[in-house]
Amino acid sequence: MIKYIWEVIFIYSNELVCNILKYINININTEITIINLSNIFSYDKTYIMKKFKRELGITIIEYINNKRILNSLNGYKSNTTILRIALLNGYNSIEYYSEIFRNLVGVSPRVYKRFITPLNNLNEEETNTIRNSISNLINIENKIQKYLSNQKPKELPVRKLSIFK
Repeated sequence: MIKYIWEVIFIYSNELVCNILKYINININTEITIINLSNIFSYDKTYIMKKFKRELGITIIEYINNKRILNSLNGYKSNTTILRIALLNGYNSIEYYSEIFRNLVGVSPRVYKRFITPLNNLNEEETNTIRNSISNLINIENKIQKYLSNQKPKELPVRKLSIFK
């Protein structure tokens, strides 16, 4: 006797969260608020925040700040001022940028700028703090990219299996 089982056994990433991530990634250097996301995706802001946190383990604001700070690190390789780096990466004030930078990287933007110069004069503790913090930022970004790569395809693959008994 032959039995057929229709197979659709996949656990996919949440479509709403994937769409929010894509929107954030495209608009990372502009002002992004929870209210804007709520209006764009037509969901209650509380629902969006809870869904995002449940799926990824971090808040939307944490993700935005992680992404912006990670992107801003490239600006330190040139002679760009810290203010310009902050503005280019979606921050409207150098004070807020410096606060977020210090919280995520473990040192001030000025200390980080010294860290990447060839003759940096940082102590071992500062150097380790920077390396560990940047590693954490990269790990979060990798987790997000893995989540996005697990998005449901537009058409589900359906296979017909036969089981002989």
